Amino acid sequence: MLVMSATPIPRTLAIILYGDLDISVIDVMPSDRLPIKNCVVGTAYRPKAYEFIQAQVRQGHQVYIICPMVEESDNMEAENVTDYTDTLKATLAPSIRVECLHGKMKAGAKNDIMERFADGQIDVLVSTTVIEVGINVPNATVMMVENAERFGLAQLHQLRGRVGRGSAQSYCIFMAGNSSQETMERLGILGGSNDGFYVAEQDLKLRGPGDLFGIRQSGELNFALADIYQDASILRDANEAAAAYTKDDILNMCKKYEGLRQRIMAYTDDIFL
Repeated sequence: MLVMSATPIPRTLAIILYGDLDISVIDVMPSDRLPIKNCVVGTAYRPKAYEFIQAQVRQGHQVYIICPMVEESDNMEAENVTDYTDTLKATLAPSIRVECLHGKMKAGAKNDIMERFADGQIDVLVSTTVIEVGINVPNATVMMVENAERFGLAQLHQLRGRVGRGSAQSYCIFMAGNSSQETMERLGILGGSNDGFYVAEQDLKLRGPGDLFGIRQSGELNFALADIYQDASILRDANEAAAAYTKDDILNMCKKYEGLRQRIMAYTDDIFL
């Protein structure tokens, strides 16, 4: 089985560290692409962000703006696609074409919006996370994520992957509606690195690995043998050492050490042991 991910979730990374998955890391970009420039800012930066967006559109590029909600909600204070689109149309230059996209739209309408955006007929696309995967518009050079604190690091990194797909310099603006120290430090992980594996490692430290054999994909784990954070290097060394033993080596050791054989039998149904 081949598992591929731009950013593994904490549980997947924990399984890798425990040695249950072999891993190959692809850490180079296509030769014609530049690293995305990131910034983490508060809402006071929004007017400057709008100026920057207009400048990018004037240069012929396109923009994504991500909101956490489709419509206004009484239960949560956050930007929504519907109202935000109207605000942008009233704020940006009249020549800038702004449209919205969200999961409540019918499939035909969504496809039409994405086709027009890909064809360059839309300058700024205000969307929910429906554009998280499978979207390739090389001319889109800016992504601004509103209420970035409401998204997980892995999801934000995945969203960020919608820009930087062409040869032009791309940018990602993480707009935090909550500027607490904890929020800014967490988002600062993305602001300081485009490395998905590094983001996943930091996400693992923050959220915990969850259940290795259960359904929780994050959360603290009660360790029986090792600590996934402090003992990661020891776990990797142990996994490499174990991989060096052949089955004959194991059989010979089991013949010599009955206690070892009984312990291994608890984990396998191999009749030859």
